[in-house]
Amino acid sequence: MSDEEYHIFTGKEEVKRPSKLLLLTELGRASFGLGAYFMSFPWLQFMPKGDEHPVLVLPGFMTTDTTTAPLRFYLKSRNYTPYRWRMGRNLANFHEIEEKVYDRLLELKDIHGRKVSIVGWSLGGVYAREIARRHPDAVRQVITLGSPFGGITGENNIEWIYEMVTGRKVSEVDHIPEEVVCNIPKAPPVPTTAIYTKGDGVVAWQHCMEKKEGPITENVQVTGSHIGLGHNPAVLACIAERLNQREGEWIPFKHTTMGKLFYSHYF
Repeated sequence: MSDEEYHIFTGKEEVKRPSKLLLLTELGRASFGLGAYFMSFPWLQFMPKGDEHPVLVLPGFMTTDTTTAPLRFYLKSRNYTPYRWRMGRNLANFHEIEEKVYDRLLELKDIHGRKVSIVGWSLGGVYAREIARRHPDAVRQVITLGSPFGGITGENNIEWIYEMVTGRKVSEVDHIPEEVVCNIPKAPPVPTTAIYTKGDGVVAWQHCMEKKEGPITENVQVTGSHIGLGHNPAVLACIAERLNQREGEWIPFKHTTMGKLFYSHYF
């Protein structure tokens, strides 16, 4: 059975694993996006300035803080206070890092005397949602970038890449506990924005969005690759606009002025 033919059905919706062809174009599209990041940086400075509140940025599976550097640099330029996760490579060792992420969250909250926003890329966004669900009193809002919270064990191209790169079987990894996996699709009780792209070559984009938006949950679609989400100009503009919402006064992205200006295809 080919990758294109491999699929399952979730309810009435057919969800397919991204094709190998789409995956192979990820690096090229991400490189193009990095060029767009530098070219659009002056334009991105027109996005509203923030209130200096802390933003914890979590990297994706098999990546480190290095990959989130462009995102953190931009957030700093918009008057936010971004922080690395400082835990090395994200190898999905949930038991090992869960309390460390929470301790990091409390540390930042104590330093600033205010709640912390969390931006999580891919698996980092899955962690962000779970941490916010367990400790909503410390989290201002959550923004996920291509995070497959709707099907963490579903259709993806992660497993074979991991095994090829590390020489280890995915079954050897300290997986997220089953009880956590069952809760992950449930939105945390804080404002949550799920940014996704239908051009995702790593995980099925259908798993990266809320099945049903609510009063404090939303989906925002952008154009681009999975590994380019952290420096995608449209993503950065959306993040800056989302973080600019006053605490306790969150409104959906598609109803805001900046949303109408830069994402007219939503209207």
